[in-house]
Amino acid sequence: MRVSVVQMNPGADKAANIAQATRLIDGAVEADRPDVVSLPEMWTCLGGDRAAKQAAAEVLPAQGSNRLGGPAYEFLRRVARERGIHIHGGSMGEQEADGTRLFNTTVVFDPGGAEVARYRKIHLFDITTPDGQGYRESASYGGGAEVVTFEAGGVRVGCAICYDLRFPELFLALRRAGAVLILLPSAFTVPTGRDHWEVLIRARAIETQCWMAAPATWGRHRDGAGQDRFTYGRSLVCDPWGQVVATVSDGVGWNTARIDLALLDRVRRDMPVLEHRRDDVFGPKIPRLA
Repeated sequence: MRVSVVQMNPGADKAANIAQATRLIDGAVEADRPDVVSLPEMWTCLGGDRAAKQAAAEVLPAQGSNRLGGPAYEFLRRVARERGIHIHGGSMGEQEADGTRLFNTTVVFDPGGAEVARYRKIHLFDITTPDGQGYRESASYGGGAEVVTFEAGGVRVGCAICYDLRFPELFLALRRAGAVLILLPSAFTVPTGRDHWEVLIRARAIETQCWMAAPATWGRHRDGAGQDRFTYGRSLVCDPWGQVVATVSDGVGWNTARIDLALLDRVRRDMPVLEHRRDDVFGPKIPRLA
């Protein structure tokens, strides 16, 4: 299997973002012939105020239905079908049908254009970064509550989004659900990205003995108050031993890596950490210390 990670510089203009994604996906497919293409977090609308996020969000068709979705949803479905590949749609704003809540949501399409996975980001980014900028994702979005995997070309793939990276229990759950590859679309800030992006991805790969593919946003966008925000980029693919095998430099672009299942099998055979876990000691009900 060959996986391409696409790095974008999206803003609040949804049509322009779709046009940018089209160019980059076309370039990756024509140059590298991947089986899976993965886009970054919130590539349809990054920045802007709540009204802009609401306007860009889409009510998604019921899973398994043949109903039409919004422009981004149908774009992803069409590209998957026309290119004959799996399209992992990074994440986009999902609007609940009753209009009450938004979610930061991944949708995945198979080469026939059928939706095969939908994941809502579980952990929401409510922090202050080292440069003093505050982020409160929960002011606009609700959190998901399901661990999601799907199959692509006989490979079990796990779903996570950006801030989820800091919560290893999700990645252990994905490994236990059979994942051998985990996709992590992201929009990491520059301060957190510079210090934590690569080291955390490598750590999750080593802990779970999974391949990790992390497409990211890069560059400047404007928030709802008109302030400049910057995301880190440096999209990458990491093997189960924790080695980075493909990266994207500053700017928009893509890179592609081959997912070597023989390497994964060898790592898991020689260091069977999942078999060594002491769930009898470190299970879900850990006694509180006095």
